[in-house]
Amino acid sequence: MAEDAQLHPSGDPLLAAKFAVPAVPPAFVARQRLLDRLTEGAQGPLTVITGPAGAGKTTLAASWREAALAPGPVVWLTVESDDNAPGVFWAYVLGAFRYHRVPLPDGVGSPSSADNVDHSLIVRLASALAQLPEPVVLVLDGLEHTGVHDIAAELDFVLSHAGPSLRLVLIGRVDPALPLHRYRAEARVCEIRRSELAFTPRETAQLLRCHGLAPSQESVGALTDRTQGWAAGLRLCALAMQRTEDAEHFAQSFAASQNAVADYLTAEVLAAQPEATQDLLIRTSILSHVHPGLADALTGRDDGERILGRLVRDNAFVEPIGDTSWYRCHPLFAEVLRAHLRSRSPALGAPLHREAAHWLDGHDRLTDAIEHAAAADDWPYAAGLLVDRLAAGRLLTGPDSHRLERLFSAMPDGLPGTAPALAAAACALARGDAAAGRKHLAGARPGADAAPEILLTRALLRLLTDPGTGTGAGTSGPRASASAEDGDDREPAGADPGPDRGTPDPDREVRTLMDRMDPDRLARHPEIEALRRYGRGRALLAAGHRSEAREAFAAALDAATDEQTWTVRYHCLGALALAEAVDGLLRAAETHARDGLKAAEEHGIPVDRRTARCHLALASVAADRGDLTAAGRYLAAARAQPLVRDVPAAAEAAVLRSRLELAHGRAAAALSVLDEVPVSADGPAAAGGEAAGRIAVARCSVHLGRGDPAAALAALGEASPGGPALTVASAAARLAAGDDGQARRLLAGLPGGDRVPPSVRVRAQLLEAQLTAVEGDGAKAAALVAVAVRTARPHGLRAPFTEAGPWLRHVLSRASGLADARAWLSGRPADAEKGAGRGTGDGSGSGPGDTADAVPLLVERLSPRECDVLRCAAEMMSTDEIAAELFLSVNTVKTHLKSVYRKLSVSRRSEAVRRARAAGLL
Repeated sequence: MAEDAQLHPSGDPLLAAKFAVPAVPPAFVARQRLLDRLTEGAQGPLTVITGPAGAGKTTLAASWREAALAPGPVVWLTVESDDNAPGVFWAYVLGAFRYHRVPLPDGVGSPSSADNVDHSLIVRLASALAQLPEPVVLVLDGLEHTGVHDIAAELDFVLSHAGPSLRLVLIGRVDPALPLHRYRAEARVCEIRRSELAFTPRETAQLLRCHGLAPSQESVGALTDRTQGWAAGLRLCALAMQRTEDAEHFAQSFAASQNAVADYLTAEVLAAQPEATQDLLIRTSILSHVHPGLADALTGRDDGERILGRLVRDNAFVEPIGDTSWYRCHPLFAEVLRAHLRSRSPALGAPLHREAAHWLDGHDRLTDAIEHAAAADDWPYAAGLLVDRLAAGRLLTGPDSHRLERLFSAMPDGLPGTAPALAAAACALARGDAAAGRKHLAGARPGADAAPEILLTRALLRLLTDPGTGTGAGTSGPRASASAEDGDDREPAGADPGPDRGTPDPDREVRTLMDRMDPDRLARHPEIEALRRYGRGRALLAAGHRSEAREAFAAALDAATDEQTWTVRYHCLGALALAEAVDGLLRAAETHARDGLKAAEEHGIPVDRRTARCHLALASVAADRGDLTAAGRYLAAARAQPLVRDVPAAAEAAVLRSRLELAHGRAAAALSVLDEVPVSADGPAAAGGEAAGRIAVARCSVHLGRGDPAAALAALGEASPGGPALTVASAAARLAAGDDGQARRLLAGLPGGDRVPPSVRVRAQLLEAQLTAVEGDGAKAAALVAVAVRTARPHGLRAPFTEAGPWLRHVLSRASGLADARAWLSGRPADAEKGAGRGTGDGSGSGPGDTADAVPLLVERLSPRECDVLRCAAEMMSTDEIAAELFLSVNTVKTHLKSVYRKLSVSRRSEAVRRARAAGLL
């Protein structure tokens, strides 16, 4: 156009390409939400679209113009770096109006000089625009290239005086120099920024489909997260996916995505930066987050804050992190920078990581410091940081535990020094491998002059890796520790035992060393005290002191109240719940177990790091309440958790499986399950006498169920003597063997008060009742049964009565004063019989197991053959069919059915099947 050629101040023709609206690319995704935002913005005077290179700014405006959504004609000008002189800029603006056929009065004129513009021209232009019959939209794409404040001031003048006829759309990587604060205060600006320009997962899927791809939901999510919705990155990935044979694998591969956009980011972003900025970006690429001070430490300069601030303003793929002083790069851009670091200065990586580790350690970012020390392959320094900063406990609990474990899992074995051995021990313990932890601790032998941090870390890990330590005679054991919790009888801290001193108590050693530490420093590490109490509870439990163990676990819960201790809190809940369940404290056990399961979900504990003890506790609670179906369900959930390294939990799982098998009449299977528990050095005996004792008592119960008291006594002889549960089991075996006197003597030797847990006390009371019934004193036997019911009912303990045998049914049926007991034991409503709900003597009222829908109690176990007959009856077989199926006579089947009716307290086959299903027998 000849007319336009005369408008350039230099006399050169204007470049018409700058007036052309960019073409909308193929496979374009029309994003209605952004089109609507732009349409809304064009109702006012100013719309600003800013974002990094390739964010889709220009494409959005071009597609909006193509969709004819503007309130009037659109005048487009692409501003380039050579348009930064005021005269040149305004010449192109006037040329754009003429190019897009928006007539302006001839009197407006044109700039006469490239370097400046007469203000009268700006006034004439504003006046001319104000007189237009309809609004006109002026799109200035790339306004940041002007870089001259005078142009922004003149543009602001025109916009302010052109009235509603001018709608200005500014597109750029940085904010224009206009007084945006004033436009915001007057609600006269619409801003579309990087966050809005980012593709959503739905838009990503649509873009990929437009490129002929059929992405999975996982691929869409991976690409959207990796690119953070960056339009150019997504389009480049889509084009690369079209050329690959495995588009799904490409979508899941970070490296493939990075390769697809590397050239673009290098040319459009990195190469456009000054040399000092490039150096800072490449050196700080080793960081996930960048602080100006840390950037200065890595570059050796002091321009970090200025450069990072400018990169943010320039939308150069660097953004601030919230209201902090930290910044981060776009992940794809960061990987491009790391690639440049590897290619330009491959030897610089380790020194940079080491320098970053020192800076981060000095600014209380310990986990980050350890990560960079590990990246520098400086494992002695990394391990030293963990130990010297008293952070070994944070490898076991807290928000950084999984990250620290992952870091130290990569540490080579056999590194010399105490700190690496302690770090390896802590890492093994975090994986649940106590045996490996003990092995590493054996290599940690600090000298007498070792730092207190080393001694405390070693003592704490000893307590946690070897809960059976100190269980011998004298004052070294955990029972002594229980009584000396606040006393002064403590082992010399850090001292290895001499040949005649015995094994020191790790708990006492930990407390002694903690007393020597600065209290303020310990206050910053609450996980140490929580872990100590947890370790003490485990030691007490392994030694068979379950009551004291429960107290220790409860104390650990009191100490585990913040985010640094949530892992140990979770494990305490599981340990406490299982200990309570075994003792018959069913309501407390259920509460703590459910709290533990909730904590695991809330804190996102990985499945392979979860304890089975919460589910085991719930299984034990259900079994003791007589709900075998729920018990089996919870037990299956527990067995889905890793049990191989938690021998006490594995032993308890075996005990529960054995109880369920025995309840279903499968005595051989019940014994087989118990034989599967390891008995090697890492088996129940190694885990303490408690686990071995539980297995022995379970074997005794199976043999008694089979009518073999001799085998029952032999099974108990395999366990170390001691503990009320073993005593009561021995009394039951003696009674079954006909040795009533010895049975009475054993029961008489039980301690009084709360030292015998409810589950054991109820069984002891029932044995006393059985002995009395055998002697013919029915009234006294009934009174003793009533005592047992009063002990059991507040906890919902039904299993001791289920497992008591047929003698109990006779006592219950003949004693007129046991109506309340019969109502509760049969699962009927509390008011179904006279006096129901009263007589507990503790004012506890009803609770779990007391309701109308409670599982009916069986006071005599079904035999294996009776279970077989009942299963056939449940399949609607006739008596003749059952006889043929089981190779029995019809009369034998009828005899079994009558026995089943009697034991289940029913009179018809359908009722027997229904009640058996409710009890978990079918």
